[in-house]
Amino acid sequence: MTTNTTGPATDASVVDDHPQSGHASMNRIGHNHLRLVRAGIDTYQQPVVYMHRDCHVCRAEGFTALTRVLVRCGDREVVATLNVVDNERFGLDAAALSEAAWKALQPGPDAWGVFGHPEPPVSLPSLRAKVFGRRLGEADFIGLMRDTVDNRLSDIELAAFVTACAGNRLDPEETIGLTRAMVAVGQRIAWGGGPVLDKHCVGGLPGNRTTPIVVAIVAAAGYRIPKTSSRAITSPAGTADTMEVMAPVSLDLVSMRRVVEREGGCIVWGGNVRLSPADDVLIRVERPLDFDSDGQLVASILSKKCAAGSTHVLIDMPVGPTAKVRTTQAADALEALLTTTANALGIALSVVRSDGRQPVGYGIGPALEARDVLRVLRGDPDAPADLRQRALDLAIALLDIAPGSQPGHAAATCRNLLESGAALRKFMAICEAQGGFTEPVLASSTHAVLAERSGRITSVDNRLLAKVAKLAGAPGSASAGIDFRLRIGDSVGRGEPLFRIHAQTDGELQYALDYAIAHPCIIAIEDLP
Repeated sequence: MTTNTTGPATDASVVDDHPQSGHASMNRIGHNHLRLVRAGIDTYQQPVVYMHRDCHVCRAEGFTALTRVLVRCGDREVVATLNVVDNERFGLDAAALSEAAWKALQPGPDAWGVFGHPEPPVSLPSLRAKVFGRRLGEADFIGLMRDTVDNRLSDIELAAFVTACAGNRLDPEETIGLTRAMVAVGQRIAWGGGPVLDKHCVGGLPGNRTTPIVVAIVAAAGYRIPKTSSRAITSPAGTADTMEVMAPVSLDLVSMRRVVEREGGCIVWGGNVRLSPADDVLIRVERPLDFDSDGQLVASILSKKCAAGSTHVLIDMPVGPTAKVRTTQAADALEALLTTTANALGIALSVVRSDGRQPVGYGIGPALEARDVLRVLRGDPDAPADLRQRALDLAIALLDIAPGSQPGHAAATCRNLLESGAALRKFMAICEAQGGFTEPVLASSTHAVLAERSGRITSVDNRLLAKVAKLAGAPGSASAGIDFRLRIGDSVGRGEPLFRIHAQTDGELQYALDYAIAHPCIIAIEDLP
């Protein structure tokens, strides 16, 4: 695409294609043109434009704070949310773009933008219908997801959609329609013949970083496993965050395909390959709301698996009182919806329910989890046994559903690949293919949280423990987090360490420590008999 770098786009209102700065030039350029400058403000994925309250465009177009604004530059356009400023930081003849808006428009030096009111989103009637409890069809969802990807819906409207779908407000047919719509508005990968394996964890469990180990084992076994993973939504680390400590993950679709064709597998950030991009936008809205629905969760998982070309998918579903899935009844309902939707999409799916009562592995946070992954792959005696066993169990279950698999053979194959070092060699090869391996580095500031009483550990609050890790700086600071080595049933003495906090700064360390001390219920201890 081309970018206008010489002045405002030519139309009937433009007299001078090369306006000079200053108020005198305002009479000679279009009433809806402003110079584009980079604000240097990260608004995550949301395009934002900043204008002075008294600029001629705000006055002429009647723009006010939070107005949705259509911005064109050359042959690119974006719908952005307006923030109004009162100081002279950007000037009366300039509009400043957030990083997301700047990336969307890609303006050149001295570029000018054309501003106006966008057309109302065509999907608004469908959104309103869902808010009032009506069922939607696949065509309705396609309209909604297309407007979502094109940034035609504001975050307030998207929040209304997410809320209207929460609870049990998406039935199985709607879930299938939403999933297909999310696939339809993004890119898809076709791998040719043969099975394409994949694995996903429902989440809600700190640590539990089995994916890199599973991918290494499955790829070493000769299967294709192109894994796209997410960054943290509400957790101290997502798989992409942990993998990024060891290798680049922001690969585009061409680079991802090259890695998989070379090594059989990859572990990349899904947000950069635009597989189900609508899901990434919805996740941005769900993060502050801190809720979703079974239907949205299923659509999120399976739209990305379908777009990635996966044919056989294993779902790890931790079940526990402080995990995402808390009861057997909830697990039954989610598994049924996953299975129904996968069948409609032509995906062979299997669900493994795992223990969700406590973290898996020692580390909680990107670098600490990466350390655990490498220790398992390297056969280190200090590797967390629970992470090793869970990763093995999942790799075995995934190979068991692969076409042509013989019952009982997968277990011996997976153990041999891990113990012989073949999985480690494959993992390192994948890292090199993605851009090179880096050894994890942990934060230098640490402090142990001590037991206030002696006894036996009876429960762990996963959510509160994850909160401590986030207050320590994870995942924004990749080296921050928690080292937690105790398990339910272990004995601990008064004054002994329960877990150790790692942080980059003393301030973050103190935040996390204060929270942990104020919440002794994070780890429940009962007296020994």
